[in-house]
Order: sequence, then structure tokens, then C-alpha cells
Amino acid sequence: MNEVLFFKSMAEQDTSPIVICDTKHTVVYMNSAAKERYSKRGGAALIGKSLLECHNAVSNEKIGKVLNWFSLSSSNNIVHTYFNEKENKDVYMIALRDEKGSLIGYYEKHEYRNKDSSPFYEIN
Repeated sequence: MNEVLFFKSMAEQDTSPIVICDTKHTVVYMNSAAKERYSKRGGAALIGKSLLECHNAVSNEKIGKVLNWFSLSSSNNIVHTYFNEKENKDVYMIALRDEKGSLIGYYEKHEYRNKDSSPFYEIN
């Protein structure tokens, strides 16, 4: 079976927003959570557009510096970009590389810090 289907399904099931960009900052993929979270900015219509259009000049400069750092070494793969106190989450930029280790893009990862209070293995 095609592994791409598995990866896409994994991303779609994630409740955290996932926005994937190429090295030119073009949004190439958004999972459903990202489309919903960024609906006021265009949601799914952001696919194919530059991520830089969604940020201010200071943020764009930081994104550019991180992308440059990713390109310096195949071991440069993750940067903690900020902590959102209101949502109790850390946000990271993560490099995406092909099979040879060449940089092909990046994505933003949200890690929420709130304990999940739902019962273990509850399937009802």
C-alpha cells in the first residue's frame, strides 16, 4: 500500500494544526485542524499561497533565518519558536528532508502541555 496514504491519514487525524511549506514558503498542505484554526485567514484557500503573506516582517525574518539554518546541515532539524501561554503549548519549526537529506520544506508543530483527562482506552 502507498505509504503516502498513511502519512496523510496520520496528519488528518491529528487534532493539532499542521501546515507544510516548501523551501519557497508556499503552503503545500494543511490538515483539517489547520484549515479550521486559520479559517479567518482563508483556511484551505491558503494552500498554494506564501506563508510569508500571513506574517509580519519580524516573523518573516525569523522564518527566513530558521530556513537558512536548516539548509546549513542535515542535522539542523528543529527550532523552538515560541510558547503560547494562553493555550499552554510550545510551537516548533521542523525541517522536512528527502531520502538524501536535502531540505525540501518545513512544518510547524504544536505541542500542547495540558494533561488529557479522558479515561484511558475509553472507546464508547
